[in-house]
Amino acid sequence: MNIPKRLIAFSLVALLGCAGGGGKKKQTFGGKELPPPPEPPAAPARKDEPVDAALVAAARQELTAAARSDNPLLRENAMEAARHVSDPAVQALVPPALDDRERVIRFRAALAAGEQRLADALPKLRQMVEQTDDDHLRTAVIFALHRLGVTDYTHDLEKTAASSDPGVRGDTAFVLGLLGEKSALRTDRSILKVLARDSDPVVRQRAWEAMWKLGDRSYVDELVGLTLSKYADDQQLALLALAAPRNGSVREAVRSALTGEHAETNLVAAQAMGMLGSDEGYGVALKGAKSGEGRQRFLAALAFGAIGRTDAQPVLRTLMKDKDPRVRVAAATAVLEIASNAQSAVTKSQ
Repeated sequence: MNIPKRLIAFSLVALLGCAGGGGKKKQTFGGKELPPPPEPPAAPARKDEPVDAALVAAARQELTAAARSDNPLLRENAMEAARHVSDPAVQALVPPALDDRERVIRFRAALAAGEQRLADALPKLRQMVEQTDDDHLRTAVIFALHRLGVTDYTHDLEKTAASSDPGVRGDTAFVLGLLGEKSALRTDRSILKVLARDSDPVVRQRAWEAMWKLGDRSYVDELVGLTLSKYADDQQLALLALAAPRNGSVREAVRSALTGEHAETNLVAAQAMGMLGSDEGYGVALKGAKSGEGRQRFLAALAFGAIGRTDAQPVLRTLMKDKDPRVRVAAATAVLEIASNAQSAVTKSQ
């Protein structure tokens, strides 16, 4: 999994609106009040537009091509998209990927099968859990089986949590957060609380994220602290971890990262703000979509998908023609997320 090997462990020096509800909080450092962060780039007023059926069809084709690509990175991106897109054509790509020759793709396919509760994947998952001796992969397969109602193997996560391999311990913390089982928090000796004190900083961060997903605020301060790390990858992981539970109490901590010095972190903050139900990062995403750097265009597309505005479709149409295939896959994912959200909104209004 693409987790940075370094994380900063330090006391929180600034709590940016993390405790309590809405309203903007003043930032302090060393007891002194800091000036507010700059305002993010202005975004045009929201304009609801009908979902473009042709664009949706093109997005499905793009993800299908990625899932069948010779490039393992594109296949991995396609499986990550399948975790978040509730589209039958995309979900159909998951069961075959459980046989992929690359472990990371089988891992992500198992996660997608679990998150989307894909019954068609169940026979293969049962076979995998019995036959694999790879504990990294096993954590994802156990997660998927549990989500599909097969809980016979869930207690094996206690064994993977005690693995000598920190990567396996980190994967265990990650899937426990996805499972949503608060039993992992009941006592100080519960799995996640033990992993939150792990000797490995990456494992600790994964445990903090999982606990926050389960509603435990014990380590939210530490996650906010990581948004102040000097390492951009730490900042980006922390922003997405803070936003994952969709809890608006961390909005100001995330918002403050929209206008930092690192463009990619700003774009991840825009995505995180979208996850929190805000389009304040829309202008950041528009700027990123015009970048000469493929990585920034990729992150901009992800931000548009999280924000969910249908008026982003013209920009995404352009990004789906990008020379970088990863940008095209991210744009296709965003198109399908926006289409799914629009359909859900129509259904709720009826």
